[in-house]
Amino acid sequence: MSKATNTIFKQPVLLVTLPQESADTNDEKSSSLQAIQEKIGIMEAIYSNIAGLGNSVKFTSMFSGAKNHIAFEIVVKKGAISFYIAPPEKLKQFIVQQIQAQYPDAHIEEVEDYNIFSPQGFIDGVYLGLSKNSLFPIKTYKSLQSDPLNSIINALSKMESDDGAAIQFVVRPTISNWRAYGTKIAGEVRKGKSLKEAVSSKGSLGSEIMSGIGGDLNTAIFGGNEPKNEKPQEIYKPSAMEEESVKAIEEKISKAGLETNIRIIVSADKKDQVEMYMENILNSFGQYNIYQYGNSFKVNKPLRQKSIVNDFIYRNFDPSKKMIFNSEEMASLFHFPLPSTQTPNIKWLSSKEAPAPQNILTDGIVLGENIYRDKQTMIKIGREDRTRHVYAIGKSGTGKSEMLSNMAKQDIRNGDGVAVIDPHGDLVDDILETIPNDRAEDVIYFDPSNMDRPMGLNLLEYDKKYPEQKTFVINEMIRIFDKLYDLKQTGGPMFEQYVRNAMLLIMEDTESGSTLMEISKVLADADFRKYKLSKCANPVVKDFWQKEAEKAGGEAALANMVPYITSKLNTFVSNDIMRPIIGQQESAFNLREVMDSRKILLVNLSKGKIGESNAFLLGLVLVGKILMAALSRTDAPRNERKDFYLYLDEFQNFITDSISVILSEARKYRLNLNIAHQYIGQLVKNQDTSIRDAIFGNVGTIMSFKVGADDAEFLAKEFAPIFSAHDLVNIDKFNAYIKLIIDNQPSRAFNMHAFPLDKSGGGNPEKIKQLSALKYGRDRSVVEAEILKRMSVID
Repeated sequence: MSKATNTIFKQPVLLVTLPQESADTNDEKSSSLQAIQEKIGIMEAIYSNIAGLGNSVKFTSMFSGAKNHIAFEIVVKKGAISFYIAPPEKLKQFIVQQIQAQYPDAHIEEVEDYNIFSPQGFIDGVYLGLSKNSLFPIKTYKSLQSDPLNSIINALSKMESDDGAAIQFVVRPTISNWRAYGTKIAGEVRKGKSLKEAVSSKGSLGSEIMSGIGGDLNTAIFGGNEPKNEKPQEIYKPSAMEEESVKAIEEKISKAGLETNIRIIVSADKKDQVEMYMENILNSFGQYNIYQYGNSFKVNKPLRQKSIVNDFIYRNFDPSKKMIFNSEEMASLFHFPLPSTQTPNIKWLSSKEAPAPQNILTDGIVLGENIYRDKQTMIKIGREDRTRHVYAIGKSGTGKSEMLSNMAKQDIRNGDGVAVIDPHGDLVDDILETIPNDRAEDVIYFDPSNMDRPMGLNLLEYDKKYPEQKTFVINEMIRIFDKLYDLKQTGGPMFEQYVRNAMLLIMEDTESGSTLMEISKVLADADFRKYKLSKCANPVVKDFWQKEAEKAGGEAALANMVPYITSKLNTFVSNDIMRPIIGQQESAFNLREVMDSRKILLVNLSKGKIGESNAFLLGLVLVGKILMAALSRTDAPRNERKDFYLYLDEFQNFITDSISVILSEARKYRLNLNIAHQYIGQLVKNQDTSIRDAIFGNVGTIMSFKVGADDAEFLAKEFAPIFSAHDLVNIDKFNAYIKLIIDNQPSRAFNMHAFPLDKSGGGNPEKIKQLSALKYGRDRSVVEAEILKRMSVID
């Protein structure tokens, strides 16, 4: 064949991969022989439909003068076993549709043709033929006790990674009416003729069918010419072997047939390895042999290896080497690996895919894209649907933070208000690099590690226009201390009682100080406490200090409590980083104003710079204050409440039990959460699953990037029946499974590819940092002087 002709006849090469579900060894039903046979039988429909093309006028006209055959190939290359199909270009879509119809989870990718040959290696190639005529069947999966593919791929799996091999099945619809001759033979035997006589009465049709590899049927069955001087018999009763042979022929011709070439090609660096590999592969085909009344394979080695290699490369069909197999036989010879197949090195689809919903929104911010069967769909989430919150889970490095970053950047470009609390610092710095110039003035860059111009954050501050906030602040601080120190184990009711009343007392008079620093002072300093009590108008608080704390045990007993409490507070108040921040009486920014004026709050809580405990405390306080600010919007009409988007990476560090309030109530006040973390165990503490339950009971949109096995088992029910735990464990990096809220209704699950970081736009991040520090930070020396003055007010 000329080079030009080979180029014209070049066929597309389709790599087909399927997901391997985790086989449950205890599930006898899924691993039973019946289940295996049912799964193999799926492939029969594909072969039947290919065979049906032979009767199509369209098929004949389509391939006039061109290739009219399809190659199915099992290939081992670099240690991986792959399954390919190479159809004619004009049949590509037909084949793709057939596979997708029978294997909805299959991934079909058109790839460059593979090369199994070693440049300096040895090559061996053989054809497989049949010992008898093609009318006689080989053993099929229905009579075997296991999946026949296992033996073949086991032989291939033993090859070294530098060696290669391929088993090529080139098929085309049968041109001649082979089934008619099989019917004729069976009919003659049923009428009383011997099988020998039925065969000898064959006409031109039989001669055509019986030519080729199989040879003459009479010779094949009976081993020679008819014996002479045979005495005529009036009534002939077929032997048991003849009856089995006729039955086998009838069963074979009851299904559609395909003319087939089978080639086996092996390449290796050493000749003895080539011989060993070839022998192993050929031995695996012995399982199909029926030696008595059926057929068996034989090896036809060509005189010139170059010719078979050329036919293999160009996937030619050689009529002189044809055999006819029905759809059941072909399914036995080539089918895609079953989920229960345990042979190593098979190239599986790491995780399943599913199409995006038809009603996906065309407006909103972009989350990613869905690519399913060559159709690309941009995945967007609408403004109203975001009020139901977005939750993402996945191992480190799987793409969660990048997706959060891209979402926040879109919000910023849209002019919306955003807060991002980042425990690492990379996320907020990435966002900062893309801030549009026209929004630079809106940025508040809160970096506690900037010790020159600390921004104040008073943990006990509240808006006196909303007196109910005072109780909220105190309760939230108790929750924060419980989160940080597990008060059930280390504090108990006494800690809560003293700290709660200490906060209530110092918050009665803000002029003399009402920060975290005053809590220790009011406990330890009797004069300061007396001064605070003189300003206190709350009789319950007065009674506690005057009648319980001081009277019950006296100052000595109170003194015993002080170290117990202050030991937990001194971690922060004596810290050079934290003191200028939490010691300021007035916070640097009002979070209600931040939300209403659509500011951009970027919080860099890098644990490597400020320490883990400090990062957690500030993050917990900020989340609580943002929730408090959102709840204060009750005084604003619903249509005036502007959307504000809160992003929390590793959010489990920054939430308390109040998360259930945020998830259930905050949507009314247009506070929309976008939260991400690594594994579900982070949401469970001391067997308490309340936070986990609040998340999964209230979040609208759920995304799962690659997770561990335990999380996959838990999450599987969220994505069933489309995806399984196996898919959740094996999904690729920067890909996720998602259940998306669309028009306030949850969609069915589908897969999504998350985009890499968006680096477009942006101004000067360093100038933005400097501008923010000048606007919201204060000179450290001034702050320290104020704190010192306040601490010595009574002294």
